[in-house]
Order: sequence, then C-alpha cells, then structure tokens
Amino acid sequence: MKLWYSFTKELILSSKSWYFYIELGMAVILLMILAFVVPNDFDSKGEEYIYIDLPQVVRDKYRDNLLEEDLDGTAEFVELEAGKTMYAAELYETDESKIYLLESKDALDAFSNSERVPAVHVRVNEDNQVIHTYYLQGYETQKLKNLLLVFHNKKAAFDVIKDYSDNITVKSIYQDIEPLSDKQNLIPVFLTFNGSLMSLFIIAAYIFLDKNEGIIQAYAVTASSVWQYLLSKIGVVIVTSIVTTSIITVPVMGLQPNYAAMILFIITSGFFAASLGLLITSYYKDIIQSFGTLYIVIVIMIMPNISYFTPSWDPDWVKIIPSYVMLQSFKEIISTNGNMAYVLLASLGFAVLGLDIFILANYRFNKTLTL
Repeated sequence: MKLWYSFTKELILSSKSWYFYIELGMAVILLMILAFVVPNDFDSKGEEYIYIDLPQVVRDKYRDNLLEEDLDGTAEFVELEAGKTMYAAELYETDESKIYLLESKDALDAFSNSERVPAVHVRVNEDNQVIHTYYLQGYETQKLKNLLLVFHNKKAAFDVIKDYSDNITVKSIYQDIEPLSDKQNLIPVFLTFNGSLMSLFIIAAYIFLDKNEGIIQAYAVTASSVWQYLLSKIGVVIVTSIVTTSIITVPVMGLQPNYAAMILFIITSGFFAASLGLLITSYYKDIIQSFGTLYIVIVIMIMPNISYFTPSWDPDWVKIIPSYVMLQSFKEIISTNGNMAYVLLASLGFAVLGLDIFILANYRFNKTLTL
C-alpha cells in the first residue's frame, strides 16, 4: 500500500511538472513528423546521366531498350540545371533508377563537373565498337570499378556472371514477415529514443529536482523506504513511456503491432533505462555535474542507429549496446508475425539487468542520504 500511495503521489506531482509535458510534446512532434513529413517510402532510385554519341539507328535502338524498362513506356522531356545553365533531357524511369539522356557532350561535362553525379558517354570507336566511358567522382569502391569493367562485356556479364548468380541460393529467414515501409521503419528509432534516452534523462531531472529541494535527504529521518520512493519514480517514467509510445504508434500502425508484447517490453526496458538513470544521479549533486556522464551514455545509446540504417555495418560490439536490442525488439513488435521469442528474451534480460542496477542504485542512495 505504501508503494502504491507513493506511486500515485509521484504521478500526480509529475503531471504538474513541465518535464511531463516535454515528454508528451516530444511524442506529438514525432507523430507529426511521421504523419506529415516522412513519406511511406523514400525515393531511393539512383540517377544516371547518359549522352549517346551513336549513329541514329543505334541510338533509336538504345531508346527502344530503355522504353521497354520504363514504368509507363514513354519518355518524359524535362529541363535540368547544371552550372547555372538549363539543359534539355529525356527521362526514362525504371523500378530502380531514373535515366536522363542528355543532348550534348557539353551537358554531360556540366553534370559531371558541377553536379558531381554518375555520368556515361556512349560512343563508337574506330573499330565500330560501342564504348561506354564512365565519369567517376573518386569515391567509388574498387568493387564497383571492377564491375563497370566487365558490365558491358557480353561474355563475362551474361555467361559467367549470370550463370554464377543463377546458382546462388537465396533463403528468407522469416518467410511470413512483411517488410515495413520506410515510414514504419522509423518507428523503432523513435520508440527507442522515447523509451531509453528520454527515460534516462527525465528520471535524472526528477531526482536532481528533488535533491535541490531536500526531499531525498528527508528520508534519512523518516520511516519510509528509499526503494519505494525510487520505484515510484520509475513507475511514473514507465507509465509516461506507455502513453507517449501509444501516441506515436497507434495512429501510424493501427492494430498491426503486438501491443501486449509492446507494453511488456516498455515496462522492462523502461525499468532498465530508469534504473541506469538513478544510478548515474546517485554520484552527482545536480544535473550540471552529471552532464558529461549523461552525454557519454546518450551518445553510446545512439550509435546502434547507424547499424540499424546501414545493415552492412553491424559489428559484434554494437550488439551489446542495450539500445541495439531495443531497436530490434521494437521492430519485431510492430512487424507482422514478428519474432516474439526474441522480444520475450530481451524483456527478461532487461528485467534482470534493470533489477541489478536498481539494487545498486538503492544502495548508493541509502549510503549518501546524509551527505
């Protein structure tokens, strides 16, 4: 009963604090970004700029091949700017790229030099062979350069490479999972930011505010338990996280996420993040002294976002950062037929780790009550 009374009292007091409205306001801002700024899918199509310096018959054949891959089967005539000069071009849009056929070699040079975009000059040499000259910008990898060397070699590209690629077995690990849209793919990042980073910072702000007002020191002369006070603070942070997570998730995802698993994971991961925040605050008197430590912890927590958006960069040491597990867990939760076993295991891990940190934080607060 004492814990419940302490929790309800802290919840009422927190609802009157401007920190509480910061969290709600941040959740609304993130929702507005998802709803009105972020498209369902980013336009990830590459752009290619080509000048065809070929006989008219060959040029027409080149255009016919592009039209076969064009989404609507027609070329669009557009005007593009390069080096403060406008150039006419034909646009062919495929599933993977936007191809611009330029009208002159000068236009090709302008785009390559001024805009620093991929450009190709297609011409005929003295032996009546079609030559593709690629204008590189210096940041291309050696693998790409090697690929360009053999790309137009029919024997290499169509006999060797095609035969090799056709024999590669591709297996989907999770057959029933539908891919998330680019907008939906941002939600785990927002939820992790809202759950871990904000929980850590907000509970630190609550504790330092109480320290300045002498509330924590008052426990040294009362019969109340410090752990109940600390746990009630964590409870307030978790309840707020559930509310803000709902604000972000429900309007965008509807009924698709597994909300039971989401609530469980918010409770356990929020308990861990808040306990970590308590432990940090136990070593400092105010938020200014703790700023350096909080900054380092937040930077470390942000690093797995790089791996999340760049799957090719996924070193083992990143996987031990708690926010990495949070990102993957939230992604499984909002995905159709997500891996709930992973989420439950992660929840158990955060619960155990959070309990250990909470016990240490409670020891630290009891030890420093009279300091």
